[in-house]
Amino acid sequence: MTEGRVMRSGVAQVQISPSVLNWALARSGRDKVIRRKLPKLSEWLAGKSNPTLRDLEKLAKITSTPLGYLFLPAPPKEELPIPYLRTFDYEPRHQLSPELIETVYMMKRRQEWMRQYLIEEGHEPLPFVHSADITDKPGEVAQAIKRTLRLGDEWAAKQPTWTAALSELRDKIEGAGILVVVNSVVGNNNYRKLDPNEFRGLVLVDPYAPLVFVNGADGKAAQMFTLAHELAHVWLGASAAFDLRELQPASGRIELACDRIAAEFLVPKSELQKVWPSASREPEPFAAIARHFKVSELVAARRALDLGLVTKREFIDFYTEYQARERPSQDEGGGNFYVIQRLRVGRRFAEAVIRAVREGRLLYRDAYELTGLYGKAFDKYAQSLGLGGE
Repeated sequence: MTEGRVMRSGVAQVQISPSVLNWALARSGRDKVIRRKLPKLSEWLAGKSNPTLRDLEKLAKITSTPLGYLFLPAPPKEELPIPYLRTFDYEPRHQLSPELIETVYMMKRRQEWMRQYLIEEGHEPLPFVHSADITDKPGEVAQAIKRTLRLGDEWAAKQPTWTAALSELRDKIEGAGILVVVNSVVGNNNYRKLDPNEFRGLVLVDPYAPLVFVNGADGKAAQMFTLAHELAHVWLGASAAFDLRELQPASGRIELACDRIAAEFLVPKSELQKVWPSASREPEPFAAIARHFKVSELVAARRALDLGLVTKREFIDFYTEYQARERPSQDEGGGNFYVIQRLRVGRRFAEAVIRAVREGRLLYRDAYELTGLYGKAFDKYAQSLGLGGE
């Protein structure tokens, strides 16, 4: 008989470590749901019976755990390939969710493919990646970012709304050669939502294919600050995932530098100091700042806090109230699947994959895996980008 298996009632059962079972449950955060779907789970945990292979396959699917992990004698130690930076690092650290872990590795696979594709195409490294240092003046780095993105000092003010400015910023970032992904779920699995309290964004720095990811489950008001913060990471050459709780950075030197650069990029200190006297007399001063700079009220309040124009208590009160009334952001597109994919996949990356398939340099199977789009969905997405046909 195969080691690790027992026969009961003619069905092969697999001996599994209770500690691994407990780990899979804790990792998923879906204990109650799993116990309902697998009523014998308590028996397995107590060692009174063992699951069948089919049971384990079901458990792996429900908990989003690689099947092979369930056969290990002890829980594996899962780590991210990049630093995970938390605003309040004194709080107990909970186990990283499978959603975060899978998202990071999914983005790594995309980036690695894109890097190789660009090298084969004869592209040179992007000169702005890791072109700044944490000792540089934040305002100077912010200006360097604007020059690279071809954004003037009044770029946001010229937009009709701050949401239009956010869209413009995403387009300019992609135009500069940075992969941009905005998603609220793992891939296209709408049942596996990303928790903005765990992470609001992540950055994978690479000289050929830097990638920034914004958690689309976060309120849209905060997403512009997340993007600006991520740009600073690219310029400083520091990959990371971060939660930016209350729009506050972690305490490390790089995070603090990225925070200052992002703030100067969106709301320059000198300009805000000119605007504040009149804005402070308005019934809603943060709204007045937001209108002037075409940022959200949340970002306006955050910048006022930076410059000591409001107290920390005033900012937290406003932040809490604003978050309570803002509806959680979803992928844009009004429910149009293919418009949503422009954020979830990113136009720059999708165009490269589609061209590689059309040229016979990439198998459809691999293109499907890279984009999360399969069969007709992949072809229709290509058509929506104006790249249909052979």
